[in-house]
Amino acid sequence: MITIKKNILAAFCLLGILVVSVSCKSEKSPTEKSNITEKDTLSITILQTADIHGQLDTHPELFWENDQVVFKDRGGLANIKTLFDEERDKNPNRTIIVDGGDLIQGSGYAALSEGKVMPEVIKNMGYDVIIPGNWEVVYGKDIMMDVMKDYDTEVIVQNMYHDENEVPLFPSYWVKEIEGVRLGFVGVNDPDVPVRQNPIFSKGIRFSGLDSALKKQIDDIKVKENVDVMFLVTHIGIFKQVELASNPIAENVDYILGNDTHERVRELIQGKYAKVTEPGAFGSFVGKLTLHFVKGKLVGDDYELLDVDPEVYPADKKIQDLVDTAKAPYKEYLETVVGYTTTPIYRYLTVENPMDNMITDAARWKTGADISISNGFRFGNPIVPHDGKPAAITRANLWNLLPVNEPVKTGKATGKQIKDWLEKEMHNALSQNPMERFGGWLVRFSGMEVQFNSQNNKGERITSVTVKGEPMQDAEYYTISACVRPGDPIDNLCRMANVKDVEVKDYTIHEVVEEYLQKHSPISPTIDGRAYCEFLGVNSFSTVPGTNYKFQ
Repeated sequence: MITIKKNILAAFCLLGILVVSVSCKSEKSPTEKSNITEKDTLSITILQTADIHGQLDTHPELFWENDQVVFKDRGGLANIKTLFDEERDKNPNRTIIVDGGDLIQGSGYAALSEGKVMPEVIKNMGYDVIIPGNWEVVYGKDIMMDVMKDYDTEVIVQNMYHDENEVPLFPSYWVKEIEGVRLGFVGVNDPDVPVRQNPIFSKGIRFSGLDSALKKQIDDIKVKENVDVMFLVTHIGIFKQVELASNPIAENVDYILGNDTHERVRELIQGKYAKVTEPGAFGSFVGKLTLHFVKGKLVGDDYELLDVDPEVYPADKKIQDLVDTAKAPYKEYLETVVGYTTTPIYRYLTVENPMDNMITDAARWKTGADISISNGFRFGNPIVPHDGKPAAITRANLWNLLPVNEPVKTGKATGKQIKDWLEKEMHNALSQNPMERFGGWLVRFSGMEVQFNSQNNKGERITSVTVKGEPMQDAEYYTISACVRPGDPIDNLCRMANVKDVEVKDYTIHEVVEEYLQKHSPISPTIDGRAYCEFLGVNSFSTVPGTNYKFQ
């Protein structure tokens, strides 16, 4: 099988044989905006949300403005509904609304209900088509299927199958015709879900890859359904989405509506064949793509990323009532205050964040390990003090910070094991080859100070590792803690293999953080240099090699 991830050059060679007779894409879909003057112009609006992660209400959101972190209130499903309605009123019967996955995981309300707080709300939001994301599997295949079917909305995905009989979980695509223009949407989830998530989550599901079979299916759909504009709705992350846009797999694709890495694309990223979007996360933003047609021919497009500002888009009463009803059984427990912070807690930077420093410090305090580690990702709404007063931290906040609550696990590894593991994690996050990136955020830790150079070659990025004020010794054993990943081998800690003297504790990471907060509040976590790269600096946000993209 030829996959983008493992052998993209071979894929280009193989697929190039298949496409030699196809005309240049620019003749069909111009990269420059056209001067549209003809009276019979048709404009179609595509609205896109992504990675809402169970966030039901307006919440603090982090922005990078004028070289500093600022916070603003954004999001809320009821506020998104108001935005949807206003945009549909601007372009009635010519607006399509898409969600790119990861709806049902990420908040305490989603977790405690196993996603069941979402369907009644989502079916009233006005979505036209939805795909599953990498986290949709978190409660198991059966619950995922039940929840998504209850949306009463088109659900599509091209590469997820029942493992026992190879039957697709959902239809591969959906076609919508508007005034003679046919728009095709193909859903693609990340083939690496069984590796990225706890392996047990996706038990019973087989994933196919980004390969020549996908190209054939896209090409067949375009012909069979007489599609004028082809969309891939992908949940594979910005790096792979940008790469895919220039791969012959996407030769007959016009737009890749990307999702997964929570990036805020504010200008379409142009690949050789397709243009790429990604509209942030947590319901804080809605992507708006407007397509312009003259006599059925696509002649131009406009794109903007809309902030879901509650002052601009007040909450829709019906949706807010549905949200409040769904939250009611869990609200008292989840809104219980468990601690306070005097400094903002957030997790948006690629290397080090106050949020993870607090979590790993708590784990090291509880376990007594030399080093505590936590997975690196961009997850969890900020917790922000106001008017000089500490901000309350609730159990709902803990679920936002730690969306999977697993037991803590400890073991021992040599300095060499730890360094080799760190090198691998750095390559996953910082490789200049976007197809070798795995997420895009460095693993987090407490008890180590690591200096590195992100620009060095694979396996050569670390310049120093210090533990307890002393250089890490290759032959010495160090105790480490992490969280259990169900389905992993017992001697595996946070993707570090062959760990000795493993012990699974009788407490979970949520219990650890709650206990830590009870004893240490108010806390004041900051960025303290435990992981540092001079090239990246302290405030390091995502970069996408080969583009001008900046996180803002």
